[in-house]
Amino acid sequence: MPVIKNEAINALVSPEGSLEVLSQHEVNRLRKTSSDGHHEILRHCALAVLSCGNPLDDTAAMLQQYPDFDIEVLQRDRGILLKLTQVPADAFVDGIMIKGMREHLFAVLRDLVYVSNEIKRSLHHDLTTSEGITDAVFHILRNAGVFHTNLPPNLIVCWGGHSISREEYEYSKAVGYHLGLRGLDICTGCGPGAMKGPMKGANVAHAKQRTKLRRYIGISEPGIIAAEAPNPIVNQLVIMPDIEKRLEAFVRLGHGIIVFPGGVGTAEEILYLLGVLSNPENQQQHFPVIFSGPESSRDYFEQIDAFIVTALGEKMRDYYQIIINNPIEVARNMKDAMQDVKLHRMKHNDAFYFNWRLKVDSLFQQPFNPTHQAMAELQLHRNQPTHLLAANLRRAFSGIVAGNVKESGIRAIKEQGPFKIEGDKELLQLLDKLLTAFAQQGRMKLAGNTYNPCYKIIT
Repeated sequence: MPVIKNEAINALVSPEGSLEVLSQHEVNRLRKTSSDGHHEILRHCALAVLSCGNPLDDTAAMLQQYPDFDIEVLQRDRGILLKLTQVPADAFVDGIMIKGMREHLFAVLRDLVYVSNEIKRSLHHDLTTSEGITDAVFHILRNAGVFHTNLPPNLIVCWGGHSISREEYEYSKAVGYHLGLRGLDICTGCGPGAMKGPMKGANVAHAKQRTKLRRYIGISEPGIIAAEAPNPIVNQLVIMPDIEKRLEAFVRLGHGIIVFPGGVGTAEEILYLLGVLSNPENQQQHFPVIFSGPESSRDYFEQIDAFIVTALGEKMRDYYQIIINNPIEVARNMKDAMQDVKLHRMKHNDAFYFNWRLKVDSLFQQPFNPTHQAMAELQLHRNQPTHLLAANLRRAFSGIVAGNVKESGIRAIKEQGPFKIEGDKELLQLLDKLLTAFAQQGRMKLAGNTYNPCYKIIT
């Protein structure tokens, strides 16, 4: 029986949802990998999972709350146990860990170890080529058990901010509800806010429709999950190794995307998506995209739309539609579009569960490490193909996300000052205007009462 001590307890936890059946060789590899250079990242991600509901979205702050938290993989004859030291007591009920948290905890261990052993150290995955990266994304998703080969297209990816207004959250929940009534499943970034709302709404609708298979897939990556714990509705959690593979997983796995209001991270996702869809090799793809929010979000989407059109061109509007304050219309549009997606996949003999035909340029796939030098060297000018400009703008937003929420990015900003972003003057003015609007609307505020920009525009 765990012993409670200052709102933290010690416990031994057995697998749930993943890693229940292992060979002795697999157990040894798990133990070695979890302690050989991966301990800190496992510790950070595990604490985030077990702190679900904590208002902090700062890994360092959570570690200050639980400085003695630790995790160790123990071997036993029939598998493994996790030894948890000073874990948040709220993760337990009467001495037993909440089942959903236990599933998420072992999903984290499963994916971190799989990526280390089977992807990064394997000779079968060439991560220097576009095809090799896509193959790695496929294998990570397959290992996580998220593929269902007998289902028609019905998985809707929902993007949006983790810190949104109550009205925007309720709207995302309403959209999720109407999607669920129409038999559609939900995939999000798995955190709070616009990532939780659609799942919560769909959960109620699925219960009303007596839907047996309910998929609430959450896709994260180590740097983000340590800042945004999976919300409790997620019933299939996948941890991709980096932002780029996470984004590719969304577009390969999903059959349509709804974008709710958000901040810099949401803008990054939009630019990634438009960059992929505008690639000349993807012009025949059927991939419905809807931007949507309540009436109070109209200005937000007008700002996003203006930025996209001015920076990337009027043609970009061909790849998305904007629907304001109408959850039913959003759901109906998505449901209708699934038939087109199905027919397109059947015509080209492509899988329903993974979009192999989608071309993702290598610039969108190679991990971007937002150092001060890398941010300063970004090619932010119009003298390049539109989809490549979108890729570089996406990287700029990715760096700003890192400076806002990731421990490594926050530390780099404290040590070296804000990132310096250089490029085309008009383009940078557009970027600065959009970021300033995000700050004024509170979409870039994390903790405290003020937002300190992690970037500086150089013109």
